[in-house]
Amino acid sequence: MVRILTSEEIAEAKKSTPYLGRDNLHEHDDCIRIAYQWLDAQEKTKGQLKRSLAIKHIVEKWGQRYVSSSDVEVAAHMHPDITGRYPRFNISSRLTRPSKIRLEHIGEAGAHPRYGERQSTLRYARDEQLHDAT
Repeated sequence: MVRILTSEEIAEAKKSTPYLGRDNLHEHDDCIRIAYQWLDAQEKTKGQLKRSLAIKHIVEKWGQRYVSSSDVEVAAHMHPDITGRYPRFNISSRLTRPSKIRLEHIGEAGAHPRYGERQSTLRYARDEQLHDAT
């Protein structure tokens, strides 16, 4: 089941997130929701990623919406199974392409369709198989 974060939960998380940068940019709460859904779909590991990934860019491409690194930090902070600091979280380097079902209730998803057109050398190792609960 896809968990939708409330505005209240996000507001509290923004206050308690240990940000790495000084400029904590958040355009819209949906950017955090998009990042949360992408992180949720990833396989969790015992240790952090050994190599840095441009996670914000990967999330933007998937969600077709600008997402800041601060949005990803808040999403990771909110996720009960994510540990580590941006961009080295406890997710497998063999990334999972999240199901588009995860974006269905996020109004800002797809707001910047050109983000999905960017060329990328990223190759997902697997595709998530979610089925609509309706």
